[in-house]
Amino acid sequence: MRALLRARLRTRVAGPAESGDAITDRFFRYEATFDPQEVMRRHAVPDPAPRPGFLVNFLGVAIEPRFFPSILDGKAGQVEGVPIPANWHADIAEWGAALRAVDLARGSFTVVELGCGWGCWLNNTGVAARRAGLDVRLVGVEGDEGHIGFAREATATNGFLPSQVELHRGIAAATSGVALFPKQEKAGEAWGLEPVFGATEAQRRDAVGSGDYDEVPMVALGELARPHARVDLLHVDIQGGEADLVAGTLDTLRAKVAYLLVGTHSRRIEERLRDTLLRAGWRLEIERPAILGPGDSLVVDGVQGWRNPALLPEAA
Repeated sequence: MRALLRARLRTRVAGPAESGDAITDRFFRYEATFDPQEVMRRHAVPDPAPRPGFLVNFLGVAIEPRFFPSILDGKAGQVEGVPIPANWHADIAEWGAALRAVDLARGSFTVVELGCGWGCWLNNTGVAARRAGLDVRLVGVEGDEGHIGFAREATATNGFLPSQVELHRGIAAATSGVALFPKQEKAGEAWGLEPVFGATEAQRRDAVGSGDYDEVPMVALGELARPHARVDLLHVDIQGGEADLVAGTLDTLRAKVAYLLVGTHSRRIEERLRDTLLRAGWRLEIERPAILGPGDSLVVDGVQGWRNPALLPEAA
């Protein structure tokens, strides 16, 4: 949840008893058909051991502080508790939905993370699924070359074999093509970079020639999902393109994706997702709307967790 990374610099995270911050309070304002806090506590590792040089979270996932120097400097060797209502990158709704997908998986767990950054949800759900005895497969798509390197490093740090991990540098989309992606001087400094679609060949040539952009492939969701019998969790956080992606891939989603977790970036996107997925028969299991500031500016991404009855027909 990249907007939340920025918000963490501006607001205190408090527990229910001491909550007084307007943004923090809103992390409790979710609607759900299950208890996400219970899910989080059940997956929490009892007394996770610290690891020198890393921040360790409540699932036992080790995170390299240099991935987020402005946020995690000085936290090496520390262990985080259960993040209720939120920590530096996600809140109850997102943690609960991601771990809900782990609970609904049987025998194996395949997660596809679009806009994977350092592999946040690959690592967190992958570690939880492995601990639950599931055979794990991690698939990530990311436009930033340095962040792909972070994801490769993080999955290895957390004990995943190269054969379990599939990482693509590119931009997730409904169809294949070419997009432009901004360059940054140092990976980890910016986490909300947005791709440019639809540029002409001349515009792409000029952008790449300026040194400010790279050309990257648009990776079609259907091609990503094709090798997998089922995607137990599809996590989508692609900086505003979520509704277009979902609308353009409904057949693939219905056939392949059991659980869909979307980071939303506006009320309009949330409305479009609801309209598209409810009409297609999906079940909205949890939602916490985007937190907006003056002029409807985005402060923190929203969260929607959707269950596919075609693949998960029974209540759990």
